[in-house]
Amino acid sequence: MQRRDRERPGFSLVFWRELAWLRRRPLLLMLTVVIPLGLMLLLTAILSAGLATRLPIAVLDLDGSELSRSVIRAVDATPDTAAVLHVAELSEGRHLIVARKIRGLLMLPRNLERDVFAGRRPEVVFFYNTQTFTVGNLVLRGANAAIPTVAAGIRISLRTAEGQPVEEAQAAITPIPLQTHALFNSTLNYVHFLLAALLPAVLQTLVVTTMAYAVGLDVETRHRFAVLRRLGRGLVPAMFGKMLPYTILFLSMLGIADAVLFRFLELPLRGDPALLVFAGVLFVLACQFIGALLALLLRQAAVAVSIATLLTAPAFGFMGIGFPRLGMNQFAYGYGELLPGTWYLMARIDQTIRGTPLDLSWKPILVLVGFVIALISISTLRVWKMRGSSEGGAP
Repeated sequence: MQRRDRERPGFSLVFWRELAWLRRRPLLLMLTVVIPLGLMLLLTAILSAGLATRLPIAVLDLDGSELSRSVIRAVDATPDTAAVLHVAELSEGRHLIVARKIRGLLMLPRNLERDVFAGRRPEVVFFYNTQTFTVGNLVLRGANAAIPTVAAGIRISLRTAEGQPVEEAQAAITPIPLQTHALFNSTLNYVHFLLAALLPAVLQTLVVTTMAYAVGLDVETRHRFAVLRRLGRGLVPAMFGKMLPYTILFLSMLGIADAVLFRFLELPLRGDPALLVFAGVLFVLACQFIGALLALLLRQAAVAVSIATLLTAPAFGFMGIGFPRLGMNQFAYGYGELLPGTWYLMARIDQTIRGTPLDLSWKPILVLVGFVIALISISTLRVWKMRGSSEGGAP
Protein backbone atom coordinates (compact mmCIF):
# COMPACT_ATOMS: atom_id res chain seq x y z
CA MET A 1 0.00 0.00 0.00
CA GLN A 2 2.78 2.43 0.86
CA ARG A 3 4.52 1.63 -2.40
CA ARG A 4 1.37 2.34 -4.39
CA ASP A 5 0.98 5.67 -2.54
CA ARG A 6 4.56 6.60 -3.44
CA GLU A 7 3.90 5.83 -7.09
CA ARG A 8 0.66 7.81 -7.18
CA PRO A 9 0.91 11.52 -8.13
CA GLY A 10 0.69 13.90 -5.17
CA PHE A 11 -2.42 15.67 -6.45
CA SER A 12 -4.30 12.38 -6.79
CA LEU A 13 -3.13 11.14 -3.39
CA VAL A 14 -4.46 14.20 -1.58
CA PHE A 15 -7.69 14.02 -3.60
CA TRP A 16 -8.43 10.45 -2.48
CA ARG A 17 -7.33 11.19 1.07
CA GLU A 18 -9.84 14.04 1.21
CA LEU A 19 -12.62 11.75 0.02
CA ALA A 20 -11.70 9.35 2.81
CA TRP A 21 -11.85 12.25 5.29
CA LEU A 22 -15.39 12.97 4.16
CA ARG A 23 -16.38 9.47 5.22
CA ARG A 24 -14.54 9.62 8.54
CA ARG A 25 -15.49 13.16 9.58
CA PRO A 26 -19.28 13.51 10.03
CA LEU A 27 -19.11 17.33 10.19
CA LEU A 28 -17.58 17.57 6.71
CA LEU A 29 -20.22 15.24 5.33
CA MET A 30 -22.94 17.31 7.01
CA LEU A 31 -21.60 20.57 5.59
CA THR A 32 -21.17 19.28 2.05
CA VAL A 33 -24.18 16.99 1.56
CA VAL A 34 -26.69 16.72 4.40
CA ILE A 35 -27.15 20.39 5.27
CA PRO A 36 -27.32 21.67 1.64
CA LEU A 37 -29.88 19.03 0.67
CA GLY A 38 -31.85 19.58 3.87
CA LEU A 39 -31.99 23.35 3.42
CA MET A 40 -32.93 22.98 -0.24
CA LEU A 41 -35.78 20.67 0.72
CA LEU A 42 -36.97 22.99 3.50
CA LEU A 43 -36.85 26.18 1.40
CA THR A 44 -38.50 24.45 -1.55
CA ALA A 45 -41.30 23.13 0.65
CA ILE A 46 -41.90 26.60 2.10
CA LEU A 47 -41.85 28.55 -1.18
CA SER A 48 -42.97 25.95 -3.72
CA ALA A 49 -46.49 27.41 -3.86
CA GLY A 50 -44.94 30.35 -5.68
CA LEU A 51 -47.66 32.85 -4.85
CA ALA A 52 -49.06 34.02 -1.51
CA THR A 53 -52.82 34.17 -2.06
CA ARG A 54 -55.98 34.65 -0.02
CA LEU A 55 -54.26 36.51 2.79
CA PRO A 56 -56.80 37.12 5.60
CA ILE A 57 -58.16 40.59 6.26
CA ALA A 58 -60.98 41.90 8.44
CA VAL A 59 -63.73 44.37 7.59
CA LEU A 60 -65.16 47.20 9.67
CA ASP A 61 -68.38 48.11 7.82
CA LEU A 62 -69.87 51.23 9.40
CA ASP A 63 -72.30 51.82 6.52
CA GLY A 64 -74.02 48.46 6.06
CA SER A 65 -75.32 49.46 2.63
CA GLU A 66 -75.51 47.55 -0.63
CA LEU A 67 -72.52 49.55 -1.91
CA SER A 68 -70.37 48.67 1.09
CA ARG A 69 -71.23 45.01 0.60
CA SER A 70 -70.23 45.31 -3.05
CA VAL A 71 -66.85 46.74 -2.03
CA ILE A 72 -66.32 43.86 0.42
CA ARG A 73 -67.21 41.30 -2.26
CA ALA A 74 -64.81 42.94 -4.71
CA VAL A 75 -61.94 42.92 -2.22
CA ASP A 76 -62.68 39.32 -1.28
CA ALA A 77 -62.72 38.33 -4.97
CA THR A 78 -59.11 39.39 -5.57
CA PRO A 79 -56.52 36.58 -5.44
CA ASP A 80 -54.48 38.48 -2.84
CA THR A 81 -57.03 38.96 -0.05
CA ALA A 82 -59.81 37.10 1.70
CA ALA A 83 -62.31 38.92 3.93
CA VAL A 84 -62.46 36.34 6.70
CA LEU A 85 -64.29 38.22 9.46
CA HIS A 86 -66.12 41.39 10.45
CA VAL A 87 -65.16 43.49 13.47
CA ALA A 88 -67.26 45.92 15.46
CA GLU A 89 -64.58 48.44 16.43
CA LEU A 90 -61.35 49.81 15.05
CA SER A 91 -59.44 48.80 18.19
CA GLU A 92 -60.50 45.19 17.69
CA GLY A 93 -59.12 45.22 14.15
CA ARG A 94 -55.86 46.76 15.31
CA HIS A 95 -55.47 44.08 17.96
CA LEU A 96 -55.98 41.35 15.36
CA ILE A 97 -53.31 42.88 13.09
CA VAL A 98 -50.83 43.13 15.95
CA ALA A 99 -51.59 39.52 16.91
CA ARG A 100 -51.04 38.54 13.23
CA LYS A 101 -54.42 36.87 13.02
CA ILE A 102 -55.23 39.09 10.06
CA ARG A 103 -53.01 40.97 7.61
CA GLY A 104 -55.15 44.05 7.01
CA LEU A 105 -58.30 45.90 8.01
CA LEU A 106 -60.73 47.48 5.55
CA MET A 107 -62.82 50.28 7.10
CA LEU A 108 -65.90 51.50 5.22
CA PRO A 109 -67.18 54.83 6.64
CA ARG A 110 -70.73 55.71 7.60
CA ASN A 111 -72.96 57.14 4.87
CA LEU A 112 -70.66 55.68 2.20
CA GLU A 113 -73.44 54.95 -0.28
CA ARG A 114 -75.25 58.26 0.33
CA ASP A 115 -72.07 60.34 -0.15
CA VAL A 116 -71.03 58.47 -3.28
CA PHE A 117 -74.36 58.97 -5.02
CA ALA A 118 -74.41 62.59 -3.86
CA GLY A 119 -71.17 63.23 -5.75
CA ARG A 120 -69.00 63.50 -2.66
CA ARG A 121 -65.72 61.64 -2.15
CA PRO A 122 -65.88 59.53 1.00
CA GLU A 123 -62.70 57.83 2.12
CA VAL A 124 -62.36 54.08 2.39
CA VAL A 125 -59.44 53.36 4.72
CA PHE A 126 -57.21 50.28 4.66
CA PHE A 127 -54.89 49.49 7.57
CA TYR A 128 -51.96 47.10 7.26
CA ASN A 129 -48.62 46.37 8.94
CA THR A 130 -45.67 47.76 6.98
CA GLN A 131 -43.20 45.82 9.15
CA THR A 132 -44.26 42.67 7.31
CA PHE A 133 -43.10 44.24 4.06
CA THR A 134 -44.06 41.60 1.51
CA VAL A 135 -47.35 40.54 3.10
CA GLY A 136 -48.35 44.15 3.68
CA ASN A 137 -47.74 45.04 0.06
CA LEU A 138 -49.73 42.04 -1.15
CA VAL A 139 -52.86 42.85 0.86
CA LEU A 140 -52.54 46.51 -0.11
CA ARG A 141 -52.32 45.49 -3.75
CA GLY A 142 -55.53 43.51 -3.40
CA ALA A 143 -57.38 46.45 -1.86
CA ASN A 144 -55.98 48.91 -4.41
CA ALA A 145 -57.07 46.66 -7.25
CA ALA A 146 -60.63 46.17 -6.03
CA ILE A 147 -61.79 49.50 -4.61
CA PRO A 148 -60.91 51.76 -7.59
CA THR A 149 -62.64 49.25 -9.87
CA VAL A 150 -65.85 49.51 -7.84
CA ALA A 151 -65.58 53.30 -7.72
CA ALA A 152 -65.05 53.53 -11.47
CA GLY A 153 -68.07 51.33 -12.09
CA ILE A 154 -70.22 53.60 -9.92
CA ARG A 155 -69.05 56.76 -11.66
CA ILE A 156 -69.76 55.24 -15.04
CA SER A 157 -73.24 54.19 -13.87
CA LEU A 158 -74.00 57.72 -12.63
CA ARG A 159 -72.94 59.24 -15.95
CA THR A 160 -74.84 56.75 -18.07
CA ALA A 161 -77.94 57.30 -15.89
CA GLU A 162 -77.83 60.95 -16.96
CA GLY A 163 -77.85 59.91 -20.61
CA GLN A 164 -74.11 59.99 -21.36
CA PRO A 165 -72.89 57.21 -23.70
CA VAL A 166 -70.79 54.50 -22.09
CA GLU A 167 -67.72 55.29 -24.21
CA GLU A 168 -67.81 58.96 -23.25
CA ALA A 169 -68.33 58.09 -19.60
CA GLN A 170 -65.31 55.80 -19.61
CA ALA A 171 -63.20 58.44 -21.36
CA ALA A 172 -64.26 61.10 -18.88
CA ILE A 173 -63.25 58.94 -15.93
CA THR A 174 -59.85 57.99 -17.36
CA PRO A 175 -58.93 60.74 -19.86
CA ILE A 176 -55.35 59.42 -20.08
CA PRO A 177 -55.47 55.62 -19.83
CA LEU A 178 -52.35 53.96 -18.51
CA GLN A 179 -51.24 50.54 -19.72
CA THR A 180 -48.74 48.72 -17.53
CA HIS A 181 -46.80 45.66 -18.63
CA ALA A 182 -44.56 43.74 -16.24
CA LEU A 183 -41.53 42.55 -18.21
CA PHE A 184 -40.20 39.97 -15.76
CA ASN A 185 -41.97 37.78 -13.20
CA SER A 186 -45.30 39.46 -13.77
CA THR A 187 -47.07 37.13 -11.33
CA LEU A 188 -44.63 37.93 -8.49
CA ASN A 189 -43.84 34.22 -8.22
CA TYR A 190 -41.63 33.67 -5.17
CA VAL A 191 -39.91 30.70 -6.80
CA HIS A 192 -38.66 32.89 -9.64
CA PHE A 193 -36.90 35.48 -7.52
CA LEU A 194 -36.80 34.58 -3.82
CA LEU A 195 -36.17 30.83 -3.84
CA ALA A 196 -33.82 31.12 -6.83
CA ALA A 197 -31.79 33.68 -4.85
CA LEU A 198 -31.95 32.01 -1.43
CA LEU A 199 -30.40 28.75 -2.61
CA PRO A 200 -27.14 30.36 -3.89
CA ALA A 201 -26.99 32.56 -0.79
CA VAL A 202 -27.21 29.52 1.49
CA LEU A 203 -24.70 27.64 -0.65
CA GLN A 204 -22.26 30.56 -0.48
CA THR A 205 -22.19 30.40 3.31
CA LEU A 206 -21.78 26.62 3.31
CA VAL A 207 -18.97 26.62 0.73
CA VAL A 208 -16.93 29.32 2.46
CA THR A 209 -17.30 27.84 5.95
CA THR A 210 -16.65 24.29 4.76
CA MET A 211 -13.42 25.25 3.01
CA ALA A 212 -12.29 27.33 5.97
CA TYR A 213 -12.80 24.28 8.18
CA ALA A 214 -11.32 21.69 5.78
CA VAL A 215 -8.22 23.69 4.91
CA GLY A 216 -7.84 24.85 8.49
CA LEU A 217 -7.53 21.24 9.64
CA ASP A 218 -4.35 20.86 7.58
CA VAL A 219 -2.69 24.20 8.21
CA GLU A 220 -3.38 24.99 11.87
CA THR A 221 -0.30 23.04 13.06
CA ARG A 222 3.15 22.75 11.56
CA HIS A 223 3.01 18.94 11.64
CA ARG A 224 -0.24 18.70 9.64
CA PHE A 225 1.04 21.32 7.24
CA ALA A 226 4.19 19.28 6.64
CA VAL A 227 2.14 16.10 6.10
CA LEU A 228 -0.05 17.85 3.52
CA ARG A 229 3.00 19.11 1.70
CA ARG A 230 4.65 15.70 1.69
CA LEU A 231 1.52 13.91 0.47
CA GLY A 232 0.97 16.40 -2.32
CA ARG A 233 4.65 16.53 -3.31
CA GLY A 234 4.35 20.28 -3.10
CA LEU A 235 1.90 22.62 -1.40
CA VAL A 236 0.22 24.04 -4.52
CA PRO A 237 -0.78 20.63 -6.01
CA ALA A 238 -1.72 19.48 -2.51
CA MET A 239 -4.08 22.45 -2.07
CA PHE A 240 -5.78 21.88 -5.41
CA GLY A 241 -6.07 18.14 -4.72
CA LYS A 242 -7.63 18.93 -1.36
CA MET A 243 -10.19 21.36 -2.77
CA LEU A 244 -11.29 19.38 -5.83
CA PRO A 245 -13.62 16.92 -3.99
CA TYR A 246 -15.49 19.83 -2.46
CA THR A 247 -15.72 21.54 -5.86
CA ILE A 248 -17.39 18.44 -7.28
CA LEU A 249 -19.75 18.08 -4.32
CA PHE A 250 -20.85 21.71 -4.22
CA LEU A 251 -21.33 21.88 -7.98
CA SER A 252 -23.48 18.77 -7.63
CA MET A 253 -25.55 20.51 -4.94
CA LEU A 254 -25.98 23.53 -7.19
CA GLY A 255 -26.93 21.27 -10.07
CA ILE A 256 -29.55 19.48 -7.96
CA ALA A 257 -31.01 22.82 -6.88
CA ASP A 258 -31.20 24.01 -10.48
CA ALA A 259 -32.76 20.72 -11.60
CA VAL A 260 -35.53 21.19 -9.04
CA LEU A 261 -36.02 24.84 -9.99
CA PHE A 262 -36.08 24.34 -13.76
CA ARG A 263 -37.70 20.92 -14.06
CA PHE A 264 -40.24 20.81 -11.24
CA LEU A 265 -40.87 24.43 -10.26
CA GLU A 266 -40.68 25.73 -13.86
CA LEU A 267 -38.22 28.57 -13.35
CA PRO A 268 -37.80 30.11 -16.84
CA LEU A 269 -34.46 29.69 -18.57
CA ARG A 270 -34.52 32.41 -21.22
CA GLY A 271 -30.77 32.92 -21.57
CA ASP A 272 -27.77 30.78 -22.37
CA PRO A 273 -27.54 27.58 -20.24
CA ALA A 274 -23.80 27.27 -20.89
CA LEU A 275 -23.20 30.79 -19.53
CA LEU A 276 -25.26 29.96 -16.45
CA VAL A 277 -23.21 26.82 -15.83
CA PHE A 278 -19.96 28.73 -16.33
CA ALA A 279 -21.10 31.37 -13.82
CA GLY A 280 -21.97 28.61 -11.35
CA VAL A 281 -18.49 27.06 -11.62
CA LEU A 282 -16.86 30.45 -11.08
CA PHE A 283 -19.15 31.15 -8.12
CA VAL A 284 -18.28 27.88 -6.36
CA LEU A 285 -14.54 28.33 -7.01
CA ALA A 286 -14.58 31.91 -5.73
CA CYS A 287 -16.39 30.86 -2.54
CA GLN A 288 -13.97 27.97 -2.05
CA PHE A 289 -10.90 30.14 -2.30
CA ILE A 290 -12.37 32.73 0.07
CA GLY A 291 -12.70 30.00 2.69
CA ALA A 292 -9.27 28.55 1.90
CA LEU A 293 -7.64 31.99 2.08
CA LEU A 294 -9.23 32.64 5.47
CA ALA A 295 -7.79 29.36 6.75
CA LEU A 296 -4.36 30.13 5.29
CA LEU A 297 -4.29 33.59 6.83
CA LEU A 298 -5.72 32.75 10.24
CA ARG A 299 -4.18 29.25 10.63
CA GLN A 300 -6.84 28.19 13.18
CA ALA A 301 -9.85 26.26 11.82
CA ALA A 302 -12.24 27.51 14.51
CA VAL A 303 -11.31 31.15 13.97
CA ALA A 304 -11.47 30.79 10.18
CA VAL A 305 -14.94 29.23 10.37
CA SER A 306 -16.14 32.01 12.69
CA ILE A 307 -14.92 34.76 10.37
CA ALA A 308 -16.31 32.93 7.32
CA THR A 309 -19.74 32.74 8.96
CA LEU A 310 -19.56 36.40 9.98
CA LEU A 311 -18.74 37.46 6.42
CA THR A 312 -21.28 35.36 4.54
CA ALA A 313 -24.26 34.87 6.85
CA PRO A 314 -25.71 38.37 6.23
CA ALA A 315 -24.84 38.25 2.51
CA PHE A 316 -28.43 37.79 1.31
CA GLY A 317 -29.39 41.21 2.66
CA PHE A 318 -26.77 42.86 0.43
CA MET A 319 -27.67 41.03 -2.81
CA GLY A 320 -30.47 43.40 -3.78
CA ILE A 321 -33.40 40.97 -3.54
CA GLY A 322 -35.21 42.24 -0.47
CA PHE A 323 -33.88 45.81 -0.74
CA PRO A 324 -32.61 47.39 -3.98
CA ARG A 325 -28.84 47.86 -4.06
CA LEU A 326 -29.17 51.29 -5.68
CA GLY A 327 -30.86 52.49 -2.50
CA MET A 328 -28.14 51.20 -0.16
CA ASN A 329 -25.49 53.36 1.46
CA GLN A 330 -21.87 53.11 0.39
CA PHE A 331 -20.91 50.52 3.00
CA ALA A 332 -23.78 48.18 2.12
CA TYR A 333 -23.25 48.61 -1.60
CA GLY A 334 -19.51 47.97 -1.31
CA TYR A 335 -20.02 44.99 0.97
CA GLY A 336 -22.33 43.42 -1.60
CA GLU A 337 -19.77 43.93 -4.36
CA LEU A 338 -17.10 42.09 -2.35
CA LEU A 339 -19.19 38.90 -2.25
CA PRO A 340 -19.20 36.54 -5.25
CA GLY A 341 -22.82 35.60 -4.54
CA THR A 342 -23.98 39.10 -5.52
CA TRP A 343 -22.39 38.85 -8.96
CA TYR A 344 -23.49 35.26 -9.48
CA LEU A 345 -27.05 36.29 -8.66
CA MET A 346 -26.85 39.06 -11.29
CA ALA A 347 -25.70 36.55 -13.89
CA ARG A 348 -28.33 34.07 -12.76
CA ILE A 349 -31.20 36.55 -13.04
CA ASP A 350 -29.91 37.71 -16.43
CA GLN A 351 -29.87 34.17 -17.84
CA THR A 352 -33.11 32.93 -16.27
CA ILE A 353 -35.88 35.49 -15.84
CA ARG A 354 -34.62 38.35 -18.02
CA GLY A 355 -33.06 36.47 -20.92
CA THR A 356 -30.39 39.17 -21.21
CA PRO A 357 -28.38 39.03 -24.48
CA LEU A 358 -24.79 37.86 -24.23
CA ASP A 359 -23.32 41.24 -25.08
CA LEU A 360 -25.04 42.70 -21.99
CA SER A 361 -24.22 39.79 -19.65
CA TRP A 362 -20.45 40.10 -19.60
CA LYS A 363 -19.96 42.25 -16.49
CA PRO A 364 -20.92 39.82 -13.66
CA ILE A 365 -19.14 36.97 -15.48
CA LEU A 366 -15.92 38.97 -15.80
CA VAL A 367 -16.13 40.05 -12.17
CA LEU A 368 -16.43 36.39 -11.11
CA VAL A 369 -13.44 35.53 -13.30
CA GLY A 370 -11.53 38.33 -11.59
CA PHE A 371 -12.55 36.97 -8.18
CA VAL A 372 -11.23 33.51 -9.01
CA ILE A 373 -7.94 34.73 -10.50
CA ALA A 374 -7.27 37.15 -7.66
CA LEU A 375 -8.14 34.65 -4.92
CA ILE A 376 -6.06 31.86 -6.49
CA SER A 377 -3.10 34.23 -6.84
CA ILE A 378 -3.31 35.47 -3.26
CA SER A 379 -3.78 31.95 -1.92
CA THR A 380 -0.76 30.70 -3.91
CA LEU A 381 1.40 33.52 -2.60
CA ARG A 382 0.26 32.76 0.93
CA VAL A 383 1.08 29.04 0.49
CA TRP A 384 4.58 29.87 -0.78
CA LYS A 385 5.12 32.21 2.15
CA MET A 386 3.97 29.54 4.59
CA ARG A 387 6.29 27.02 2.95
CA GLY A 388 9.23 29.38 3.43
CA SER A 389 8.29 29.93 7.08
CA SER A 390 7.97 26.18 7.63
CA GLU A 391 11.36 25.50 6.06
CA GLY A 392 12.86 28.19 8.25
CA GLY A 393 11.52 26.49 11.37
CA ALA A 394 8.74 28.96 12.12
CA PRO A 395 5.83 27.56 14.09
